[in-house]
Amino acid sequence: MSSDLQDVVLIVEDEPLILMLLSDYLSGEGYRVLQADCAAQAFEILATRPHLDLMITDFRLPDGVSGVMIAEPALKLRPDLKVIFISGYPAEILESGSAIAMKAPILAKPFTFESLHQQIEKLLI
Repeated sequence: MSSDLQDVVLIVEDEPLILMLLSDYLSGEGYRVLQADCAAQAFEILATRPHLDLMITDFRLPDGVSGVMIAEPALKLRPDLKVIFISGYPAEILESGSAIAMKAPILAKPFTFESLHQQIEKLLI
């Protein structure tokens, strides 16, 4: 369980089953979870929620948007926001050339809840 029950996680994932599984898992671990299934929802949450600790985002999203395209402006708006990328195509994240892509953890799908938990603990502690 998270040591700080106020930790808020935004999950950006267009696959409904993965979004549900991640949300259920993180809620069970004590995190407050916000969900977005597209870039527009993610940007709305980023613009309106005063407190976010972590964003977990898929790389390939609908309409040709990438998780990097969400993470870069999100970090300009919220420099303390932590980011984890998830993808079935992890090499594409590094190939994007984004500075955030070089620093943020990348989990290749499929990944275990344990590996996700370890990455979150490293970033939020």
